[in-house]
Amino acid sequence: MTAEAGLPGATYRLVAIPGDGVGPDVVAAAKRVLAAAGARFGFGIAWHDIVVGGAGIDAHGVPIRPDDLAACADSDAILLGAVGGPKWDDPTASVRPEQALFAMRGGLGLFANLRPVSVHPALVPASPLRPELLDGVDMLIVRELTGGLYFGARSEATGPAGARVAHDLLPYSEPEVARVARLAFELARGRRKKLTSVDKANVLATSRLWRTVVHEIATEYPDVALDDRLVDACAMQLLRSPASFDVLVTENLFGDILSDEASVLAGSLGMLPSASVGARRTAHGLQGLYEPIHGSAPDIAGQDLANPIGTILSAAMLLRWSLGLADAAAAVERAVADALDAGYRTGDIWPRSAAAADACTRVGTVAMADAIVARVRPAAGQPGEEPPGDGSPGDDLDVGTLVATSQLLGLL
Repeated sequence: MTAEAGLPGATYRLVAIPGDGVGPDVVAAAKRVLAAAGARFGFGIAWHDIVVGGAGIDAHGVPIRPDDLAACADSDAILLGAVGGPKWDDPTASVRPEQALFAMRGGLGLFANLRPVSVHPALVPASPLRPELLDGVDMLIVRELTGGLYFGARSEATGPAGARVAHDLLPYSEPEVARVARLAFELARGRRKKLTSVDKANVLATSRLWRTVVHEIATEYPDVALDDRLVDACAMQLLRSPASFDVLVTENLFGDILSDEASVLAGSLGMLPSASVGARRTAHGLQGLYEPIHGSAPDIAGQDLANPIGTILSAAMLLRWSLGLADAAAAVERAVADALDAGYRTGDIWPRSAAAADACTRVGTVAMADAIVARVRPAAGQPGEEPPGDGSPGDDLDVGTLVATSQLLGLL
């Protein structure tokens, strides 16, 4: 169901989790952009803010409470900033901020994390890679979220100093692999029909199961070209030939590492959005948890220095996938592209060359959000109208505009 299909004046129930570090800064920016989109396209948002992560430990003694998880389950979607930080980094602690993420993934059935990676032409100077390597980069990393080392049984270090031993188990079941693989094939079918499955099958038994199941499911998708890649070779290829990838699917730990590596292509961790989804539906679409891929960056928290674009683009994904508001999502993505084309830059995406920097304006979190909000709002006298595309890079921005959206919404 979409706004175009008849939801004028609808009010959507969203949970906001500012979290820790720069989380409150970037979530506040994204909320302003969503409010501007609502004013333009005629919908409202009823926010329910909850205290989760390190802030939850400080306030309640636990990273997330049952009532918080229930509020998430009752919502149309969740917008998250970041959790964690040095204050709560004691590895021996019985409660840690990251436990909130695991609880939400498990409790809400969020089994796949989707991380689109593309490079806006204006940000090529911010990437450490040669410009010719960035031409045509447009990939989607699908990371399995509920299995592997993060959820396996573990034993903390025991024994005397000098002879301590710890164990982490890496479990995967066939159903866990099958559901994320089938989702990745569907997404690849809606894009360029290329799927790279990343594993370590030459060493790990779970990777050999992974590869077997993926190949069995591939028979259902004869139109999608499947390529197997060992994780170390994939990490190298991401930097040597990033444009060769379309959709990548991999297990939990590998996906965490590879998607952070891929962020250098876009110029900064602060640029990239993500969506964590499962099978849960709402009246409007697929319920999900939306967050930037960056961490809490406590060293710059509250200083108006964080890049809010990853969170804002995550909010655009939320509009499209969970609320069915494709036009509003496209307007937000175009506003981001237009602000970048106009030269607005936070410190993390500041050009490396003096010549490129001369054409840019350095801004903080609030001013970047201001620039994007101004471009989301309707032109005077044209409330709710969508400006026609003019062929500019902003009209082609594909960060979060996944061609396979309709396939995803009909899949689960």
